[in-house]
Amino acid sequence: MTSPPGAAAPAPAAVPGDPAPDLRVPASLLPADGRFGSGPSRVRAAQVEALTGIATTVVGTSHRQAPVMDLVRRARTGLAALLGAPDGYEVVLGNGGSTLFWDVAALGLVREQAQACVVGEFSAKLAAVLTAAPFLADPEVLSAPYGSRVLPASRSGVDTYAFAHNETSTGVLTPVHRPAGADDDALVLVDATSAAGGVDVDLAEADVYYFAPQKALASDGGLWFAVCSPRALARVEEVAALGRWTPASLSLPLALASSRKEQTLNTPAVVTLALLVDQVEWLLAQGGLAWAAARTAESSGHLYAWAEQRVWARPFVADPAHRSPVVGTVDLLAPVDATAVRRVLRANGVVDVDPYRALGPDQLRVGMFPAVDPADVQALTACVDWVVERLA
Repeated sequence: MTSPPGAAAPAPAAVPGDPAPDLRVPASLLPADGRFGSGPSRVRAAQVEALTGIATTVVGTSHRQAPVMDLVRRARTGLAALLGAPDGYEVVLGNGGSTLFWDVAALGLVREQAQACVVGEFSAKLAAVLTAAPFLADPEVLSAPYGSRVLPASRSGVDTYAFAHNETSTGVLTPVHRPAGADDDALVLVDATSAAGGVDVDLAEADVYYFAPQKALASDGGLWFAVCSPRALARVEEVAALGRWTPASLSLPLALASSRKEQTLNTPAVVTLALLVDQVEWLLAQGGLAWAAARTAESSGHLYAWAEQRVWARPFVADPAHRSPVVGTVDLLAPVDATAVRRVLRANGVVDVDPYRALGPDQLRVGMFPAVDPADVQALTACVDWVVERLA
């Protein structure tokens, strides 16, 4: 974490290969908190402090008893309120993250054939899971060049439409809408891992809105959550009746039954639950999803405007309508050395602005989730300006 405003900046740490290890960003430019990771993301200090209240009462106790079950209840009801779950929708949770939920969905939600929209590394991984499943027909895969998006399109025979609300690797946002003309019983399956809690959504347009809590919800990994419509809940029963062999840890019917008891099938990460509950209740107290979406829009609006005003930078996502408000990707153009810029920033306590590994080195990727103060994003860009000028 960076020094508070007005304090002396820490001496930069030596970084192997750093072309300018002695560059010291003035303390007046540094953000109050220099963490901009896209996942795991910044956790507020108040969340960590809140853990002291349960350190000797809830942590280390049975997850089948009231204290931990109450955390599960607060997580489920809080998420339903934050995301505006319509009547009849249920919040289901289980152990593992979104990566595990892809397997859960393939086993427990897709009847025969899915359509998958691929706009980045994470949406490509879901498409790969659906393709590899031996009990499903090959999915129809719709792809767009990284940095742009493709929308789901209704097709005869497709029973599940899968796409990411926010593609974390590229910073591309896809609106959540049910494809016009889709079969009445088809499911809309939305990966909301980096969107849930930071981007506005109408859950009536989705049947399964699933996510892990280590991004906009400022918690740790290890759990998945899925907000399921009545149509999705009926599909769970329908697919279960097909008799597919499913490991208990990947069973959606078992996860649903456990969730209705305010439990998980096996022992959950209690600290992850506690961090999540504190963040969700903080967001609700601030004004809910509308407040969170306005805050991320302010941060991202500044980042993209800043990049457009520099001759040596540009937003990676060219179309403003496709740009994410929670994960911003910015290309740094020659002769600026993006790797050198990131090294100097890290040496000064401004961290985790690295691009996703498959997208090449000449980029900054900035997490702007609700826990990130827009003033810190403004400070980040001021630091980049300062570093680029010195490296030149």
